[in-house]
Amino acid sequence: MIASEEQWISAAARLFQEADYAVAFTGAGMSTASGIPDFRSPGTGKWENADPREVASLTGFRNRPEEFYEWVRPLAQQMFAAAPNPGHRALAALERGGFLTTLITQNIDQLHRRAGSKEMLEIHGNIGTASCPSCDCTYASNQFRDDLLQEEMALPTCTRCGCILKLDIILFGEMLPEKTMCNAQKAVLSCDLMLVAGSSLQVFPAADLPAMAHRNGASLIIINHEETHLDNVTRIVLRADVAKALPAIVDRLPTRQSIHDETLK
Repeated sequence: MIASEEQWISAAARLFQEADYAVAFTGAGMSTASGIPDFRSPGTGKWENADPREVASLTGFRNRPEEFYEWVRPLAQQMFAAAPNPGHRALAALERGGFLTTLITQNIDQLHRRAGSKEMLEIHGNIGTASCPSCDCTYASNQFRDDLLQEEMALPTCTRCGCILKLDIILFGEMLPEKTMCNAQKAVLSCDLMLVAGSSLQVFPAADLPAMAHRNGASLIIINHEETHLDNVTRIVLRADVAKALPAIVDRLPTRQSIHDETLK
């Protein structure tokens, strides 16, 4: 007999109860319910009308920073305007309740942070800060947020040396932050349960992390609309909306003050 979605959600909640060290890994599908489009979906993806290796590469930024900022401006508008959805809040609740140890995210929108997640590793950086490629000064992006949202924006520059600032997001051709990636790998090798939420596992090397967890003996839960290359080795696969499935999992966990002290829905 094929299990129903409700049964799989209950089974996922049991895995969280039984786990000693659970890690979550999230991708762009985590934030689509907050109005932020992903990068690859036909018709809506951010790569539909742009070549990422041109506008969103480190070389492209260095050679044509104005084209990069023209491309990133509407995305920044969406991210600054977005609010965490119930899926983000559910993951924060899992952490508060002691069911989730570490959250690893590919997302740059800071919605996990705004939802209340604390033990978080942003392996692709985030839009909250910008750095000077010349003198390494760092700035909060809200210092030039208004300029960033203008149609005819002035490129943000370093107040010390005048160099054009780069948002602290990882571009094509750029190495992932070494310390953050090292900490992510340590968490993955320590976990006995790994949740993949809203990721099709197509962006490497980040997508290697769930495979690493599986090879080390951890159970996997995947919640994603699309198939992934790890579905056949995963304990629970849910073709569901993460903004609905994750709160449903939290609702099936033992009642603890810390896990239910904020509204999830």
